[in-house]
Amino acid sequence: MDPIAHTLAGATLSQTGLRHRTPLATPTLVIGANLPDIDGVVSFVNSDTALYYRRGITHGVLAQLILPCLLTGGIMAYDRWIRRRLHRDKPPVKPGQVLLLSYLGVLSHPFLDWLNTYGVRLLMPFSGRWFYGDTLFIIDAWMWLLMAAAVVFAYSHTRLSQGLWVTLGLATSSLITLTDFVPPLTKLVWWLGLALIIAARIRGVTARQNQGVAIGCVTAFCLYLAAMSAGNVRAKEQVQTWLREQHGDRVRDVMIGPLPGQPFGREVIVVGQDRYYGLKVPLFGDASIEPLFEPVPIQVPDPIVQIALGHEDIRGFVNWMRFPLYEVQDTEAGYRVVIRDLRYVRPGQTADRGIGMVSTLVPRAAVTPQP
Repeated sequence: MDPIAHTLAGATLSQTGLRHRTPLATPTLVIGANLPDIDGVVSFVNSDTALYYRRGITHGVLAQLILPCLLTGGIMAYDRWIRRRLHRDKPPVKPGQVLLLSYLGVLSHPFLDWLNTYGVRLLMPFSGRWFYGDTLFIIDAWMWLLMAAAVVFAYSHTRLSQGLWVTLGLATSSLITLTDFVPPLTKLVWWLGLALIIAARIRGVTARQNQGVAIGCVTAFCLYLAAMSAGNVRAKEQVQTWLREQHGDRVRDVMIGPLPGQPFGREVIVVGQDRYYGLKVPLFGDASIEPLFEPVPIQVPDPIVQIALGHEDIRGFVNWMRFPLYEVQDTEAGYRVVIRDLRYVRPGQTADRGIGMVSTLVPRAAVTPQP
């Protein structure tokens, strides 16, 4: 998930009552909820390096054991050497509670990352296997709304904080409402949700009431995840029936891709016996399954592609790709190998699609045996 979602998740957990367990509980949860993303520094190198290292060792099982201990040490050092030297009357933090909250915050991060189709390597450094929850779109408007309510009520008592919330609200609203792939109904519900939060804030929410709001929002989010998971089960059943009836094929692997702001439909990539299928699957109503693209053969890399797959400049993409489709273009400079990941790029698409497509050049001399 995105940094906004992780931050709001940590802050909302704090408002459920956990903030009363120890001083500095809220910073502990918020920092913990973002801490595994320290691997984001590799993004400054280049996009392929980011793909190679992101959601890897800092999101894996070993880091989930170590990072909370490091965070606890940092919080305790800050409390002892800075906070209580500046405010001698303040009570010290409770180490056991800080450690518990550190684990809760840190563990929330890989769980939320697992929910989308990008994937996360939960067993690093012992295994580089990717895990996919395929449950939420990587930026989920409903999670933002649910996780924002209690945090807005708790931290909007000054003009500065109110201005920051307005800025964040406008930025997120622009992202959701000014894009074509978010349906009009979702945009309307988004603005209604914002209006409810603003109206409740103007009316006033006490700290006790806000704890109930936070608990209700976390509960609603869990129910939302359960409903999305149930939708995935229904979509998979529909796809299995459709594939058998339309093509006499069976499902070997499947990605049930959530759509942005559209909980009642899925985009599905299916691995059949020898072909990939892309399908748009409505969960309810009379609409039928529609192909996203014509079935394409699952390819065994030829010698040129095999050479390309060993290139250092695309090693991150090769390590991360899930449903690869290869294209070899014969050019004057050599063989241009284009690799598309069907999660994010359709067959034949040529526009720059960021992480969904890469290309690399294989010199002719690397393919043709030299005398």
